[in-house]
Amino acid sequence: MNCAIIQEYREKVLSHAQYEVIEDEEPYYGEVPGLAGVYATGRSLEECRENLKHVIEGWILVRREHNLAVESIFRKAGLAEEEVKEVF
Repeated sequence: MNCAIIQEYREKVLSHAQYEVIEDEEPYYGEVPGLAGVYATGRSLEECRENLKHVIEGWILVRREHNLAVESIFRKAGLAEEEVKEVF
């Protein structure tokens, strides 16, 4: 899986992220529903979004490295069948 594909996949997943403001030193919290452990925080919404990009990339790489399914998990996150096929 090359970097361009990972980045494209990341952007599709990132479009499904949800954000909220929490009481914390880094008050912006973002997560991708349906993807356990895929969340990030930041001092601003943009910082949170950038941090979440790195988390998503890491999640994809770890799952692929361990031969774990990626496509079915992303369908659970709300990507349509055709969106997943576009990337793979």
